Amino acid sequence: MEEEKELTRIGVSLPSNLLNKFDSIIRGRGYSSRSEGIRDAIRAYIIEYEWMERESGEEIGTITYLYDHSQRGLGDQLTEVQHQYLNMIKTSTHIHLDEENCFEVIVMKGDAKQIKELAGRIMSLKGVKHVKLTTTHGGI
Repeated sequence: MEEEKELTRIGVSLPSNLLNKFDSIIRGRGYSSRSEGIRDAIRAYIIEYEWMERESGEEIGTITYLYDHSQRGLGDQLTEVQHQYLNMIKTSTHIHLDEENCFEVIVMKGDAKQIKELAGRIMSLKGVKHVKLTTTHGGI
């Protein structure tokens, strides 16, 4: 990763509950400032993204995501997006967590680029709160 030379100040708007959780975590991990914790979080995100971008070929993967099922039309959008990748989806599980949140796991096997593409499309939908993509090579 490139050496960091100069700092740029930015402003970020976050829900207070998210910021409170983040602050609690960085205090528990001994960070000296919120900025230090944010820099580490961004570095980790970049490293994971760059690693995933290098993956190619046949892979087995899971896409797990949490979403607000009260978001109008989101359930239909998620179903529509998944139907475009039926040739790769092996199974999926849907769990109702509470009145607002649902959790889904999709297990896939196929081209790494298409698996990443599906994860990106899910991530871009309004009301999707968290997406995690995990892959391993399919030729194990």
